[in-house]
Amino acid sequence: MKRLHLSLLVLALLAIALSIFYYKVAVLKFPLSPQAEVTTWTVEATVDFTPSGGSVRAELLLPDQPPGFTILDESFISRGYGLTTSIHDGQRRAIWTQRRPGTSRQSLYYRVQVRPTGSTDLLSEYPGPADPPDLEPALAAAAEAMLDDIRSRSADIDSFASLLVTEVNRAEPNENVAAFLSRQVTPNERARLIVDLLAGARIPARVVHGFTLIDRSQRTETVPWIEYHNTQRWVPLDPVTGERGYPDDFLVWWIGDESSPLSLERAGDAELRWAVSRTHIDALVAASEAAEAHESRLVEFSLLETPVQVQNTYRILLLIPLGTLIIVFLRNVVGIQTFGTFMPVLIALSFRETQLLSGAILFSMIVALGLALRFYLEHLKLLLVPRLAAVVTIVVLLMAAITVLSYHLDVRAGLSLGLFPIIVLAMTIERMSIVWEEHGAAEAIQQGVGSLVVAIASYLVLINPWVEHWFFLFPEWILVVLALMLLLGRYTGYRLSELIRFRALGER
Repeated sequence: MKRLHLSLLVLALLAIALSIFYYKVAVLKFPLSPQAEVTTWTVEATVDFTPSGGSVRAELLLPDQPPGFTILDESFISRGYGLTTSIHDGQRRAIWTQRRPGTSRQSLYYRVQVRPTGSTDLLSEYPGPADPPDLEPALAAAAEAMLDDIRSRSADIDSFASLLVTEVNRAEPNENVAAFLSRQVTPNERARLIVDLLAGARIPARVVHGFTLIDRSQRTETVPWIEYHNTQRWVPLDPVTGERGYPDDFLVWWIGDESSPLSLERAGDAELRWAVSRTHIDALVAASEAAEAHESRLVEFSLLETPVQVQNTYRILLLIPLGTLIIVFLRNVVGIQTFGTFMPVLIALSFRETQLLSGAILFSMIVALGLALRFYLEHLKLLLVPRLAAVVTIVVLLMAAITVLSYHLDVRAGLSLGLFPIIVLAMTIERMSIVWEEHGAAEAIQQGVGSLVVAIASYLVLINPWVEHWFFLFPEWILVVLALMLLLGRYTGYRLSELIRFRALGER
């Protein structure tokens, strides 16, 4: 029963950790690499117009959760104008107003920064069958004949929509299609025709407008596309080629039949243009901004929202569980003897600042000098607590003396001695002296060297920038470390050192 309980606990810890990790990577796009960068696009819409007298009202349709992109940031520049944003008929818009704008030419700006997500899935509720358009009898008959012909050659809604676009864009359309094309000339009108014909087949569809993102480009026109609903999701459809799915670099700006996203009151000579530029930003910054856009509580109550000083502290503290796991493995499975459990990992964290070689030399020097002075204190027959206090004091004096000497010898490594854990050093000296007295010098030196070896092994793992990045950005991996510790806690097999030590018995 106890073994089953442990197994269930380990599985629960692993399931929680991996679920959170998957959500951060797959949904919030947290970077797996510490040097990862992501491509972002900055699009600036500029509205120019000339007031014609009286108060001015300018309304601009805005992108809202464009498929394939996440909005990271947006800003408005409108000096002297009042600004409000609202959502009307499912379309987000900005409204600028001013009572006395003057007569000079005015400029308004909207800037948005987006990041590609690679996902254009538009799952939504089925809005129900579309209402057929109100057509003249002759056009209605032509539409019915064309739709019946396409229906006989299609297998489902997706193939029906693609065949319909192909028929509308055929170089030599048949007479039924020609009856409509004679009245449709512009791309917007052609897209509107396809939407009406889909509605004739009771397929919900709508016109969307956007443009392809090209670095350092400017444009004044947008490209119409179509989205139809196949009872499960909105499916993008190229109104010219009939291909389904948006290109990776196509940004949807607004949805609707409006030929322009801009409308003005008491102003004329309007011009709307977009400028596009591509930039690269740190992937973690982009992920944090995307999490805010998703209103993720998981990130809101995480270390990413704490002050930078606190974050820097936990970048080190979160590595301690991994260091202790390394020690558990090296002691219980490999069989390396050490002084205590936490001393090697704390020394390993100190090596991060002192560097490995100089830190190991300084550590050995302090322990050796402290051990010599500890043997002197043994002759004074002190009680335990006063003796430990004296050892701590000696360690502090030794560290100060070595620091001053290193400064005068221009040895910079000695100036980092203050990062060594003083109490741990004192306890190491105390325990090493006890082992020396009870089991001899060889055993004491063996455990001392083992502690240093384990500290070096932990340092080599903890110094890796990938390890620091993963445990700070994905602290749920500590649950995985805990699960492994629990499993190692039940390990009762032979240690590697024992197999080597008693290998002669196995050869008999």
